[in-house]
Amino acid sequence: MKNIPHESGIYHVTGTAVYVDDIPVDDNCLTGYVVYSSYSRAKIKSFDISRAINMPGIKKILSFVDIPGKNQMGPVFHDESVLAENDVFCIGQAIFLIAADNEENARKAAKEIHINFEELEPVLSIEQAMQKGELLQPQRRIECGDVEKALAASPHIIEGELVTGAQEHWYLETQASLCIPGEGNEMKVYSSTQNPSETLAIVAEILGIQKNDVEVVMRRIGGGFGGKETQANHAAAWAALLAYSARCPVKLRLRREDDQIITGKRHPFLIKYKAGFDNDGRISAIDFEQNCNGGYATDLTMAILERAMLHADNAYFVPNMRITGNAWKTNMVSNTAFRGFGGPQGMAGIETIIDRIAWYLKKDSADIRFINFYGLNDRNITPYGQIIENNRLYMLWERLLESSQYKERKKAVDNFNSENEFIKRGIALTPVKFGISFTTSFLNQAGALVNVYTDGSVLVNHGGTEMGQGLHTKIKQIAAKEFGIALENVKVNETNTSKVPNTPPTAASSGTDMNGMAVKNAIDKLKKRIASVIADEFNKEKKFTNQDALIFENNFIIDSKNRGKKILFSKAIPIVHLNRVSLSATGFYHTPGVHFNRTTGKGAPFYYYAFGMAVSEVEVDILTGYHRIIRADILHDTGQSINTAIDIGQIQGGFMQGVGWCTTEECKYDEKGNLLNFSPDTYKIPGVRDIPGQFNVNLLQGAPNPNTIHQSKAVGEPPFMLAFSVWLAMKYAVSAVGNHTIEPEWNIPMTNEKILLAIEKLTSNLK
Repeated sequence: MKNIPHESGIYHVTGTAVYVDDIPVDDNCLTGYVVYSSYSRAKIKSFDISRAINMPGIKKILSFVDIPGKNQMGPVFHDESVLAENDVFCIGQAIFLIAADNEENARKAAKEIHINFEELEPVLSIEQAMQKGELLQPQRRIECGDVEKALAASPHIIEGELVTGAQEHWYLETQASLCIPGEGNEMKVYSSTQNPSETLAIVAEILGIQKNDVEVVMRRIGGGFGGKETQANHAAAWAALLAYSARCPVKLRLRREDDQIITGKRHPFLIKYKAGFDNDGRISAIDFEQNCNGGYATDLTMAILERAMLHADNAYFVPNMRITGNAWKTNMVSNTAFRGFGGPQGMAGIETIIDRIAWYLKKDSADIRFINFYGLNDRNITPYGQIIENNRLYMLWERLLESSQYKERKKAVDNFNSENEFIKRGIALTPVKFGISFTTSFLNQAGALVNVYTDGSVLVNHGGTEMGQGLHTKIKQIAAKEFGIALENVKVNETNTSKVPNTPPTAASSGTDMNGMAVKNAIDKLKKRIASVIADEFNKEKKFTNQDALIFENNFIIDSKNRGKKILFSKAIPIVHLNRVSLSATGFYHTPGVHFNRTTGKGAPFYYYAFGMAVSEVEVDILTGYHRIIRADILHDTGQSINTAIDIGQIQGGFMQGVGWCTTEECKYDEKGNLLNFSPDTYKIPGVRDIPGQFNVNLLQGAPNPNTIHQSKAVGEPPFMLAFSVWLAMKYAVSAVGNHTIEPEWNIPMTNEKILLAIEKLTSNLK
């Protein structure tokens, strides 16, 4: 069953998959529209909606005074208003909501809303925020060893800065919600959300009603990548306010340009570092200062910064390490979760250091990585005090080094560069060690509801959300395997907060881990009930059967001690029903042993680590900055894969999204804070031509993951960081312009333009 197709695949390719905007509604449904700020920082002196409210087709125009509950939708800290009150703090901040009979009339009315602003000076960069001391929340720190002493004793020191940029999620389905009021205070919310329970909580809070009056339903999301973990709440909150006020259904779907302007991005970082190392390249100490641009509100910034700090080591043991984290407040949209959740920014820092050490010592960067890998005994403890168990780095290294022919190809790259003036090649090997679990411990829990019907069919409800990553497919496989029945007899239902309440977001790559275990827990209860009845049935034949000896396999319930005694699962279930035994069970799971003390910076925040390794070879045209990936070899650790095809697809997709962040995706702003590239013709996500010419992706074999669902590992986020192999291969190619005598300036993203600027600076220093 490992390579079964995605459970919604046929609906996707035939266009029959139902998303929020496809849900049929009657003629009473209104269109929701958001009027937002065009200033980064300003006071609202006055406004006039009198002309707009009387325009054709306009049913409601709401401001903050029309919110019946709290004007807050901050998911952790209450510092983000649903609608602006007296001030606006970024371009894209919502001020008014319009309900109209169609979008055209709503847009016309929006133009007739007149707002008198007093423009104020905004803070638009990390550097400006640092100068003003504008911290979002208190500083964080993780430290081990004696950094100052180790740096003073180090034979070699490097220091510098790394800048990493924002990244737009660019999910295919924009933020959308359909809200339908019911009796009394009831509100049914169809939302493209990764976090239905949080969406429910925010809708209830802003409407001033109880949570049991709100039902959030989510069948599938057209891409999330973290962008719908908290910020899908916005569209749901706005639509719910309009529906509650108008007492009729309201559908709100953001246009692409509005979506890109309104929603948060991956956090830009400014990382300052100082590292000490010996003649072999072994690192003795690192001092990191991580500064991130949180935007105007906190959102999930502190958890993201925390994960960046927890991944500042990546795959390397550093005995003396200090990581200081600062989240800065700016007048930009509130930045938010994005695949990797701070991990990519944190890892980029140490990968830069490793690469610079190799350049400094004139050694192969892969060899510097190898000697700094986490190992055994006293070289297996992280800066935050967690022991690295089941380390797969050396297994990956040995197998990938051989299959990719890295050493031989590195020599071939150097030979190519010596013979070509305007086309240069580069190659790099980079590892990933990514912690799996929510670092906020209470989020590591999941629920499920499993119903068995009298025809033997099974309906599974769980709290995870399907956003194309194949979660429902894996859950379907898990349920079928646990019951020992055919896949076609199992259906995974839409996610619904009235079926499984109080769930965490589908994030942190833990969707299958936790929901799979919760489903198994429910099925274990059902199997015990079923086995009790069937054992009694078998015993009517006067042949003793112990219910503990019954096994479920191949659509049968079988006495394992007398395999001739068996009954079809579909025949057994009506018997259980006739015996008045419940065929519905809830399941629950919480991840054991995870904890982290934010005050001390110590703990075991991760249940386990996922590992991966990649070798990428690139070609760079030094006259244009154009680059292409000739070949990428990836070996990734998924434990005992539940579905190899889905896992490989996730690795390929994550890698390419990482390539986009590192090379082509750049959010450009003017001096006022306006986003300049908010459409697909100006914002460059990877396309078909960006995929490696030779793309070899394999799963690590013979490395099951103990104590997880079917010994598998999470796969959603870790492959993203494998794209550093492309980023650093490009650096090696550009460095070859000066025969590796001058190190190029290298940040994220390295677009064609930035590559040319790096080459220009490099060549000017050669003269």
